Amino acid sequence: MKSMTGYGISEIQNKKIRMVCEIKSYNNKFLDMSINIPSFLSPLDPEIRRWIQDRVARGRVELTVRVKELEEDLEVIVDSSAVKTYSNALSEIAAAAGIHEEPHISHFLKLEGVLTTLQKRNVDEYRDTLFTEMEKAFAEYEKVKEIEGFQTERDIENNLSALEEMLILVKSKEKEMEQTFKNNIVTRFHELLNEELDENRVLSETALLLMKYGIGEEINRLEGHFKQFRIFLKENNPVGKKLDFLCQEINREINTIGSKTTLLEISSSVVGAKDSLEKIREQLRNVE
Repeated sequence: MKSMTGYGISEIQNKKIRMVCEIKSYNNKFLDMSINIPSFLSPLDPEIRRWIQDRVARGRVELTVRVKELEEDLEVIVDSSAVKTYSNALSEIAAAAGIHEEPHISHFLKLEGVLTTLQKRNVDEYRDTLFTEMEKAFAEYEKVKEIEGFQTERDIENNLSALEEMLILVKSKEKEMEQTFKNNIVTRFHELLNEELDENRVLSETALLLMKYGIGEEINRLEGHFKQFRIFLKENNPVGKKLDFLCQEINREINTIGSKTTLLEISSSVVGAKDSLEKIREQLRNVE
């Protein structure tokens, strides 16, 4: 089991660049990605997203990549046509102003379009370094998720045990509920008919009540849900959605038992079980 909350960072520096990769995530019902990378690495954005999708099932994942170039590869282009145009214009201005001075090179350097600086960047040269650092950051990120997930799993197991204890109590009281139905029928017959009871009719009426108010089916379904829950807990794959669905089914059965029971002990146990189940559902909000 893994938490949806994690953090990892990796950094590399060589003669040319210093690169920092940072991955962090938060709770989210679905997978939501935020990719913050330098603009010249934008062509790699689709590949980065696929890379994350292959590794993360859900959560708000933020990837930030910072790059500082320590050795720049520049190309400076001189626009000769612009220089000639500016030169003629400056000479014309000097003549009109009666200034006998030739244009200086510093004049041209201030003029727009004379020099164009191009930074030579080949995205493929950065790609291997980027994904290597992402892998390193992700390994650290996964460790954090696993550590938090382990603690969450322990808390969930404790609350699941409380639910199982509730089920043990309910099972132990099932016969008592049946006897209570029968006693109530006998009492009602005595009050209404005041005559010798027909045992077959009592059994028939009891059976009808059990069909309506019996909890045998709910007990069986809960046993199956708890068993499946523990199987999912031990899976290495993302299980948050599956466990959340099981919690909905468990909640339905517990509510049904609570509405059918006539015994105070079961009613009290149901209240405690709903509290434990709510704690599990709260913890599952942070499970991938």
